[in-house]
Amino acid sequence: MPDVYINDISVSLPGPPIDNDEMEAVLGQIGNAPSRSRRIVLRSNGIKSRHYVIDKTTRTITANNAQLTAQAIRGLEQGHINLDAIEILACGTSSPDLLNPNHALMTQGELGMHPCETIATSGICLSGVTALKTAFLAIKSGEHTRGIATGSEVASLALKAENYTQESSSEDLMKRPELAFGKDFIRWMLSDGAGAMLLSDQPNAEKPSLRIAWIDILSYAGEMEGCMYWGGIKQADGSLKGWREFPLKQACSDQNMFAVEQDVKLLNENIVEYTVTKPLKTLIPKRNLNIDDIDLFLPHYSSLFFRDKMAEGLVRAGLPIPMEKSFTNLSTKGNTGAASIYIILEELFNTQPLHPGQKILCFIPESGRFSTAFMMLEVV
Repeated sequence: MPDVYINDISVSLPGPPIDNDEMEAVLGQIGNAPSRSRRIVLRSNGIKSRHYVIDKTTRTITANNAQLTAQAIRGLEQGHINLDAIEILACGTSSPDLLNPNHALMTQGELGMHPCETIATSGICLSGVTALKTAFLAIKSGEHTRGIATGSEVASLALKAENYTQESSSEDLMKRPELAFGKDFIRWMLSDGAGAMLLSDQPNAEKPSLRIAWIDILSYAGEMEGCMYWGGIKQADGSLKGWREFPLKQACSDQNMFAVEQDVKLLNENIVEYTVTKPLKTLIPKRNLNIDDIDLFLPHYSSLFFRDKMAEGLVRAGLPIPMEKSFTNLSTKGNTGAASIYIILEELFNTQPLHPGQKILCFIPESGRFSTAFMMLEVV
């Protein structure tokens, strides 16, 4: 079977960076009152700036998800991508513009691409990786020779104050502070961006490529209840009830089901065990992982709050990667969900010195119902 190479990576980040003091003006205040949790969350997550498709002056929308993804694709090979040579387009996101048609079809339409195989993968942070693995396997099998994978998010539109009732920030905060905090917490964590990777069965002739050695994805949804969710409400028994089981007005207004929510207690208690320690105990013998063979470690953090906890989880798993080997741009690019690993890799690929033979281990956790991905790349 042929090897598969990442030959180029491009990103699209909408508008100018938004700093921490500008966030609430862009997203809006819930009930015309400043958030009680914003400063606490920002102090922990380490994010200093991020990007939104919402114009910070007019609050108008500057791009939808398909447009943002198309912009990232157009940037491949410094804007000279030959789309006619692409045989498969795989697009992952948790925030598509429509329920249907899917995100890959909308992106293909935005680009005016020729007929080709398209696939859209859903999920949260892992949807960008599942799209990449789909394109990787299609080329690895010999079915195709050249493809594009993308990860993108337009999270800000779900985080606008208009999607929350005043009670979710004031009255509910007094009655059930843990639930209100779960909704408000996520508003200061997520942002917008898109990334695209050009894949081929041949490496670049005159510049480095990244050979994809393997991509492993594990889900623990059979053991764990939902932790991060959008479009539903969590029941007392831990199950999730989707918006279609409610009258639309109740789902949209009364229950705030279209506000992204995080079970913060469940997250803190389980994210490291189920995305780092437990899966690595399976993958270390399977892939013969050794810290001496890892030159760079690219983790997708949702928050720097988890950096030390993740390091402890690596030690418990038997893979104590020194944090000096890690590379992240969370503080300047924000947490862009499905796009994050693309945006991290793009900065590394295009701005950092890379040397043939270097091995790069990527780590992408997802708290939706506790899933994780590890990916090994080699510079060639």
